[in-house]
Amino acid sequence: MERPVHRTEKPASNKRTIGFIVVIAVHALMLWALTTGLAKTMVDALLEPIETRVIEEAQQIPEAPPPPPPKFDAPPPVVMDMPDVVITQEAAPTSAIQVTKKVAPPPPPPPADVLIPPRTNPRRPNAGAEEIYPAMSKRLGEEGTVVLLLSVSEEGRVTEAKIDQSSGFERLDEAASKEAVRSWRFLPGTRNGKPEAMQMRIKVTFSLKG
Repeated sequence: MERPVHRTEKPASNKRTIGFIVVIAVHALMLWALTTGLAKTMVDALLEPIETRVIEEAQQIPEAPPPPPPKFDAPPPVVMDMPDVVITQEAAPTSAIQVTKKVAPPPPPPPADVLIPPRTNPRRPNAGAEEIYPAMSKRLGEEGTVVLLLSVSEEGRVTEAKIDQSSGFERLDEAASKEAVRSWRFLPGTRNGKPEAMQMRIKVTFSLKG
């Protein structure tokens, strides 16, 4: 035997649904009314005339310059006579003592040195040009005068002989300089009577005519 099926109705659920739809419709209607009114208000505000005002800038009126100061005539200068003032003062007596100092005359300058150059010893004459004439120079006909610069020691010996002026022939110059150092002797030069090494010049003439 079949059992009867009992269906359960839910009237509360349907009521909630209908209520929800009504609430939504009311909100939609209010939203539409609000939107339509606000839009119209904005359009009316935009369509109102715009009033413009032009504000002119106030012009500044320049002030008048101040009047010039009054001119005053300067008073004439006053010239006053100045009194003559003479100041006299007696000079104080001075007791100046003059001291004279006797200055000794400067000493006389020392006497100049007495120089005596070297000279030939008459007791021992030096060899002449004829004695030292080179044989080759005679054959070749070489002649001339040579000037020697001699360095004479305190003993009268020739320590050095330089050619101060050549004869034009090397053979004659060499013969004279070598002979001077080798064998020539002189009286030494003196300074204030004391022997001293000095220099002297001497001529040696080579001539075939003599």
